[in-house]
Amino acid sequence: MTASSHTGLAPVFVVRDIGASVAWYRDVLGFEVAFLYGEPAFYAGVCRGEATIHLQAASATKRQPGQGAANVFTADVDAYHAEIGQHGATVETPPADRPYGMRDFDIRDPDGNSLCFGSESHAKV
Repeated sequence: MTASSHTGLAPVFVVRDIGASVAWYRDVLGFEVAFLYGEPAFYAGVCRGEATIHLQAASATKRQPGQGAANVFTADVDAYHAEIGQHGATVETPPADRPYGMRDFDIRDPDGNSLCFGSESHAKV
């Protein structure tokens, strides 16, 4: 087996409404719309920095909405938490230093997909 370098990863979240989900990721989380696919769109990609998430319409798959999860690493978790709070994000678990070496917080998108935003913590927990 030869070594290979991975160059990216894009979790696919199933959503009920592509347009509404793209708008939420853009307007609340500050992601950019990378692409929309289909007419009408049933698949999309959103990105912020090196983080990419693909969104798939529930009508285009047998998978159910709200079952996805992703950990997103960010340079300043507290600043990002403050930013998205100003845009209406509902935080499930507030930022805190965790025993596993991260400072992170949890949210869910409107369909119930789970996102954990975090950065390395240097605090002793």
